[in-house]
Amino acid sequence: MRDLLPRWKDSGPDYRKVHPAPDNDLERGDPGKGDLGLPNGLGKGISLEKKERPVLITWGVRAAVIVALTVLTSSQGIFIAFSKKAGQYDYSVSTANLMVELTKCGISVVTLSRVWQVEGVTEDNRLLTSWGELLLYPIPALLYLVKNMLQYYIFIYVDPPSYQVLKNLNVITTGILFSIFLRKRLSSVQWSALLLLALGCTTAQLTSGAESVFETSLPGLLMAVLMAILSGAAGVYTELIIKRRIQRSIHVQNFYLYAFGILFNGILVAAYDAENVRKKGFFHGYTGFTVVMIVNHALSGIAVSLVMKFADNIVKVYSTSVAMLLTTLLSIPLFGFKLTVPFVLGSAVVGIATFLHSQNPYRGELARVLSPMSPPKLAKQLKS
Repeated sequence: MRDLLPRWKDSGPDYRKVHPAPDNDLERGDPGKGDLGLPNGLGKGISLEKKERPVLITWGVRAAVIVALTVLTSSQGIFIAFSKKAGQYDYSVSTANLMVELTKCGISVVTLSRVWQVEGVTEDNRLLTSWGELLLYPIPALLYLVKNMLQYYIFIYVDPPSYQVLKNLNVITTGILFSIFLRKRLSSVQWSALLLLALGCTTAQLTSGAESVFETSLPGLLMAVLMAILSGAAGVYTELIIKRRIQRSIHVQNFYLYAFGILFNGILVAAYDAENVRKKGFFHGYTGFTVVMIVNHALSGIAVSLVMKFADNIVKVYSTSVAMLLTTLLSIPLFGFKLTVPFVLGSAVVGIATFLHSQNPYRGELARVLSPMSPPKLAKQLKS
């Protein structure tokens, strides 16, 4: 049973015998100050001193959020394609992104209000918080915003086939940043699996024009690497702030994340699309498929945060990679896509990489709390 419980302050000698001191500051924290170890005093006010309820995250919870993320992500490309007219966006992409953030925030508020009705307002689910905690949340929103802006400019230097290959760099950067900032040691098998995953995704996306990636200019390569770093950093940072206070309601954490997403996307609309919105209207060009696409993106974003809470960034990388393959398979009956040898081989490599990763769980107490457990193992630990 002890492997299912996170560390918290305890005065009993038996507890200290079976729970040695944490190996690093991330697991230990600073109970006296509630500091996350971030610069400029960020994170102060998030106290870890009190005893918290034990966290029991079963294999079923993890499986549910991972499957949800995979299914929702795999259908994103389909709905985006259906929302176009003659291959073009008849609506404003920036307003659609803003609507996604508004939808996510609205869903979080509705879900949180339901939690308040059932559980009442508690320390863990109230919206009132300290400035130290609140100021952590705009950082990932800013990282994603810069990354999304670069996505428009990279095509000046990189053609679409090369971009599809280069964007798989985020698999590697996520693994590196995950190990550095979350301090979870990946085994040699797990690193090999990540490399295989990147290779498999790249192989599956090879087209007749993909060899042009070797002719990509230096600015294009630098932008691709920067986008990969920003994507990995935003994901890892989000997981860090979500898991530092594991008892904090995910709906409250989502509300903070999406509120800043609304702020920054609103600024983007005002800066780049204000004239178009003023002349044509905010919802110009929206269709039923546009609305479905927005809802799908919103639910996918919420699924990502749940994976961050109950799993981790590496699981998210594998999930989205599998989703990419599912999107291609769905494109066969919908858009007449034909299977290619690179896609079949790449899919096989992705499957092998996923299997290798699943057979090598992380080390460390935090990893045990958040690692999947089969029903027999769970039942055995509950009896202990």
